[in-house]
Amino acid sequence: MSLTGECLCGSIKYRINGTLRDPRSCHCSRCRKAFSAQASSYAEVNADDFVWSQGEALLTRYETQPGFGLAFCSRCGSTLCGLYQNDVHGITLGCLNDDPQIEMGYHIFVGSKASWEVIPEGIVTYAEGVPQSGTEN
Repeated sequence: MSLTGECLCGSIKYRINGTLRDPRSCHCSRCRKAFSAQASSYAEVNADDFVWSQGEALLTRYETQPGFGLAFCSRCGSTLCGLYQNDVHGITLGCLNDDPQIEMGYHIFVGSKASWEVIPEGIVTYAEGVPQSGTEN
């Protein structure tokens, strides 16, 4: 599968020649601030399958914790991807141009979601991150 994505202003573009995996939505307070939304919608990608096709020099990187961070457009502010050790670890689903043909797998950190957000019944949720045991909350 080949997918393309770009920032709001179109200055930065990327291509993925591979499959996205582990789609999730994070509702923690940090993601709400980073994405200016109730949650972040994110899927992992193999770094070898990802290439910046335009505007890489316009990226700004922000380290959220040692070894992890985000990259966003220095012109329009769109958050494009998550980084691990400076490699693209995953992409924000909202910046895709194409249908990734995936469904959101689960929602994490719903224990700290915004008070005004209502999560529909029947959605797989975890109060914090995904438990090691994989049991649902």
